[in-house]
Amino acid sequence: MSALHRNDRPGEHPPSWYAATADIPPQRPPLRGEARADVAVLGAGFTGLWAAKVAAERGLRVVLLEAHRAGWGASGRNGGQVGTGYNRSQRELEARIGAGNARLVWDLAEESKAQLRDFCRDHAPEARYLPGVAHGDYDARERRHSHAEADHLARVYGYDTIEPLGREAMQALVRTGKYVGGTIDRGAGHVHPLRYALALARAAEAAGAVIHEGSEVIALEHGDRPALRTAQGRVVAGHVILAGNGYLPLIERQVAARVMPINSFIAATEPLPDRWQEVLAEDVAVADSKFVVNYFRFSEDRRFLFGGREAYTLGFPRDIAGPLVRRMEALFPQLKGVRIDHVWGGSLGITMSRLPHVARVAPNVLSGAGFSGHGVALAGIAGRVMAEAVAGQAGRFDAMAALPVPRFPGGAALRAPLLTLAMTWYGLRDRLGF
Repeated sequence: MSALHRNDRPGEHPPSWYAATADIPPQRPPLRGEARADVAVLGAGFTGLWAAKVAAERGLRVVLLEAHRAGWGASGRNGGQVGTGYNRSQRELEARIGAGNARLVWDLAEESKAQLRDFCRDHAPEARYLPGVAHGDYDARERRHSHAEADHLARVYGYDTIEPLGREAMQALVRTGKYVGGTIDRGAGHVHPLRYALALARAAEAAGAVIHEGSEVIALEHGDRPALRTAQGRVVAGHVILAGNGYLPLIERQVAARVMPINSFIAATEPLPDRWQEVLAEDVAVADSKFVVNYFRFSEDRRFLFGGREAYTLGFPRDIAGPLVRRMEALFPQLKGVRIDHVWGGSLGITMSRLPHVARVAPNVLSGAGFSGHGVALAGIAGRVMAEAVAGQAGRFDAMAALPVPRFPGGAALRAPLLTLAMTWYGLRDRLGF
């Protein structure tokens, strides 16, 4: 059984605060019989929807297949943080791929945020994009690192919207005694991810793409005219774009060997309209320097959305809320006893290097996945550059494809048990404060 079926009801968005506050349309009809297209896309999350939208805007015939509903996967249930850059610092990227290539992928990451902001402004104001993401550090070494990175981005890239914060300034913004400093990035932001995904689906259809929901792909057929096959039909196309990320079924081993699904969880408290500033002085999102990261923000109705616990097994643990709430209360004792109204989880894709895996797995089959916690923005630009490559302009695709993403040891067969061992060790380091 895959992540597509292990933890959720088929064809239904999980009972999250996002789903409770989104205008979810009737289900689109499934694929039946054979269809032909210029581009066949697997997955109606941020990656697939942007790929479908851009390709259709360029005059290509696009058919998109989604196993459940548009925005059903990680795109509709994540923390909503629109982060800057990658899950590796620019200094690390410069050391690994050179200054020139690091500049190319930096520019793409910046475009990914602008693309999202502009889309929400023009087509999805209900997604409520708001600026500001803070980063909390637990010790002086981490603080020095985050401040040095902020200085490097300002000097080398002209990115001067990150303000380094010392202990007092950080604790005035994020009201926990655990952080000894950090940063606030005014060029990053946060968004209601499911409303954003649903608006993207409408925009892709308006551009001419055809979306079939309830159409799980069970096989990828390679060849001069590759095809995506479901139980009830088949799409034959000039190009295929794989955009299933952590929910991609095991139909392309080159992707499975480099991208692994893990589960992350979020709790939403009762509304706290008179107390929310006991936790945050401003309506910003926050993530911290734990390896198993804590990430949190307030919703529009002032619920505290707190995420962070991870699981490396396919199934969700029986008790999602308990450990998650304990993490929340350890950071914010002032929230002890607050009622939890929603708890949900989902699968995201990670890679060994924590860099996106954007690849041409065959001459006419492209894949984008493994955004490793930075997918709200980066998944969209991956979709765009794949659509550009299909349309004959591959330069920006090639820049993202050059990011180093090694295979997991043991490939698809052994990635899960080996990663579980490694993550257990890093989780222990977090708990012990190493």
